[in-house]
Amino acid sequence: MSLSTPNHLASARVALAVAVACVSTGAIFARVAECPALAIAAWRMTFATALVSLALVRWWPELRALKRRDFALGGAAGLCLAIHFATWISSLEYTTVASSTVLVNTMPLWVALLSRFITRESISRRAWAGIALSFVGAAIIAGSDFRIGGPALLGDALALVGGLAAAIYLLLGRQLRAHLSLPSYCALTYGAATCALWLIVAIAGTQASGFSGRTWGAIAGMAVVAQIGGHTLYNWSLKHLSTSAVAVALLGEPIGSSLLAWRLFGEVPPPASLGGAALVLFGIYFAATASTHRPSGEYAADERASM
Repeated sequence: MSLSTPNHLASARVALAVAVACVSTGAIFARVAECPALAIAAWRMTFATALVSLALVRWWPELRALKRRDFALGGAAGLCLAIHFATWISSLEYTTVASSTVLVNTMPLWVALLSRFITRESISRRAWAGIALSFVGAAIIAGSDFRIGGPALLGDALALVGGLAAAIYLLLGRQLRAHLSLPSYCALTYGAATCALWLIVAIAGTQASGFSGRTWGAIAGMAVVAQIGGHTLYNWSLKHLSTSAVAVALLGEPIGSSLLAWRLFGEVPPPASLGGAALVLFGIYFAATASTHRPSGEYAADERASM
C-alpha cells in the first residue's frame, strides 16, 4: 500500500514548492528586523502560535484526547524548533545569508543519518544520490562565503546546530503527523517552541520590546509568510511525503534567500552559484521522487491517518 494517494502526493509536492518560496524570505525579514536575534525568534513563534490557535475551536477535542506520549513528542519537537530558530537567526548576525541558509539546510544529512533510529525509515540509494548532489550544489553556492576564523566561523557553527535541531524536529513531527491533524500538531509544537524561546529570552535577559515599526513589521512578516506560509506547509506535507523528501526540499531555500539578498542587500553571489543552483534543484527532484522504506505495518497506519 502506498504512503499516500497520487492526489495527495501531487498536492504535497506543490505545497513544498510554495513553502520553499515562503521560507526563503525568513533570512531577509531577520536582517531587516533591528533587534536581538532571540527576541526575533520568540516573537515570530508567538505571532505564529496565536494565528494557528484560531483554528483550534474545531480541533480542541483532538488536543484534549492526546496521550502523554504525544505531548512528550510535541514538547520535544517544539524545543528542537526553538533551538533551530534561536541558533539560525543568531547566525545571520555573523555570516552571510548564503552561508547561513546553506549550513542550516544541512538537515537532509542529519535526517538521513538519524531517520533509521527515530522513524525507522531507510534511505534509498536514489535518495542518497539526490542528497549528495544537493549538498555539492549548496556548497558551490556559498563556497566563496565560507571564511575560517572570526565571527563568520561562529555564524557557521550556529547555522549547523540549527540544521541538526531542525532535522530532529522534522523526524519527531513525522511521527505525530501520522495521526494528528495539522492545526493540532502546529498548536502543540509551535506552543512548546514559544514557551521554550521565552524562557531562553528571560534567562539571557534579552530586550524584547521597544522596537521600531519597521522591526515589528519584519517580525510579523516572518510569522505570516515564513512560518505560517512556509513551515506550516512543510508540516502538512509530512503526512504525505517521507521525512527525507521534505527535508531535502528545504535545500531550495538558499537559492531563494541568496537571490533576495542579492537584490535587497547587494550580497552578489559568484557566477559559480548558477551551476550550484542547478545541482541543488536537480538533487531536490532526484531525492524527492525516491522511494523510502519502512516496516510494512506502518504503511497501513499512515494510510488510515490520511483519510
